[in-house]
Amino acid sequence: MSRIALVVGSTGIVGQTLATRLVAEGWTVHGLARRPRHDMAGVLPIAADLLDLNNLKLALKDLTPTHVFFCSWLRQPTEEENCRVNSAMVRNVFEALPAPERLEHAALTTGMKHYLGPFESYASGEPPQTPFREDMPRLPLANFYYDQEDVLFAAAEKYGFSWSVHRPHTIIGYAVGNAMNMGSTLAVYATICRETGRPFVFPGSPVQWDSLTDLTDARQLARQLLWASTSESGWNEAFNVVNGDVFRWKWLWPRLAAWFGLEAAPYPGHATDLEEILSQDGDLWAQIAEKYGLTESRIDHLVSAWHTDADLGRPVECVTDMSKSRLAGFDGWQYTPDSFFDLFERLRAEKLIP
Repeated sequence: MSRIALVVGSTGIVGQTLATRLVAEGWTVHGLARRPRHDMAGVLPIAADLLDLNNLKLALKDLTPTHVFFCSWLRQPTEEENCRVNSAMVRNVFEALPAPERLEHAALTTGMKHYLGPFESYASGEPPQTPFREDMPRLPLANFYYDQEDVLFAAAEKYGFSWSVHRPHTIIGYAVGNAMNMGSTLAVYATICRETGRPFVFPGSPVQWDSLTDLTDARQLARQLLWASTSESGWNEAFNVVNGDVFRWKWLWPRLAAWFGLEAAPYPGHATDLEEILSQDGDLWAQIAEKYGLTESRIDHLVSAWHTDADLGRPVECVTDMSKSRLAGFDGWQYTPDSFFDLFERLRAEKLIP
């Protein structure tokens, strides 16, 4: 049976990886973004602003997808605005589609802030006991993930399609200009340390340095999105999704350093403000780009140090349980060091790092 996907946010880490996977599986794939890429083989680009309903209706007027995948969000100055804007983006897609009743499935990607709270009150108060499990109650805080879920649930009930919600930990994968991109941020940081002789210091908290944690490869997330959207056991459920292994940053950090030919600096015992450091390195990165003929000389198009600081600076342990999807039949797995090394290889191949 022909499957037609609308990937909302097709230029981000999740959207690009998912769209590529769906094309490889034989789907017809439409990639929606404000500035869609036109060089993704097999992906049909759609340019539209999710907050402009009339524009969105015009862009989608001839499209009748069987599946919609929401892989997009817009950061706002407050969580109240995050809730308003990001729930409207989901709602507008359903309103703009000419025949939403013909949808078979809609999948929403959210994340660990479901358990840890929004950025303005991130990991504050009494943290939930790890590992995070899908049946944990919502926190008594405003959270745009909750608002997006509620829009999804209401649309599914109204139009009669199945849904799934996917909650990754920090996502490692390829994208340029992404708002939350730890992998590329650390690649730029390591490159600068190698070029300048600065110490390659882990910038996170003592808890993150010492405790067990996990991450999510974008390819692992794409596998689960595909599985849940096409397997009845994945319908109408929320699922955590991580690589399936656990590690401590004190073990992984020297391995990341070695890939760049560096020695990891001794951990100083406290968090370091990576955003403050890299915010002063714009001219330096432009010089590195010129020296090596790199394709992107603007450091702010490659790094999102604020997000890396938030994730690595958490004062709480973060371990995620994936039993629910395992029991339902999902068997994807990914070795975390290779998530980074594969990304670094691609960044180097595309001349984004030397």
